[in-house]
Amino acid sequence: MEQQDTQQTPWYKQRWPWLLMIGPAWVVVGAIIMITLASRTPDALVVDDYYKRGKAINQDLSRDRAAAERQLQVEARYNPASERLEGVLSAAGKPMAAALDIQLVHSTQPDKDLKLAARSDGEGRFSVPLPMLERARWQVIVEGEGRTWRLTGEWRWPDEQNVTLVADAERSPLVH
Repeated sequence: MEQQDTQQTPWYKQRWPWLLMIGPAWVVVGAIIMITLASRTPDALVVDDYYKRGKAINQDLSRDRAAAERQLQVEARYNPASERLEGVLSAAGKPMAAALDIQLVHSTQPDKDLKLAARSDGEGRFSVPLPMLERARWQVIVEGEGRTWRLTGEWRWPDEQNVTLVADAERSPLVH
């Protein structure tokens, strides 16, 4: 008879327990990474004062109605070569001279939002410097002097070369 080896090697010297522990170990590492990212990165999509913003929507709608009554329209185009946003403001199909506040609101990252001040001339044309525009879906808000009227719309740059904002009193834009 052959003598059998009665001594077994300890568990930590065998490979199977280690192979079985690799999966749960990766899950623990992944959970630690996700918790770290979640705690260090603020959630930009959640608004703390949602109630106040909800009440402010009614005030914003009056500005949309004012733009619709005047039949306002803005056509704009970004020229990457000159790094300028160029466009035309018209009221009832006729050029309009006015001071404009233009906001380009990034869809997910508020720190990339842009605010521009422009003035359209007697022919309704305006041009304002704009650094290289990032590929994104932008919410465009154009307001008149004194915030008496407002035009809003969505622009997917560079898929859409132009953006046209037309006053529509029936529409109720919700912008973050």
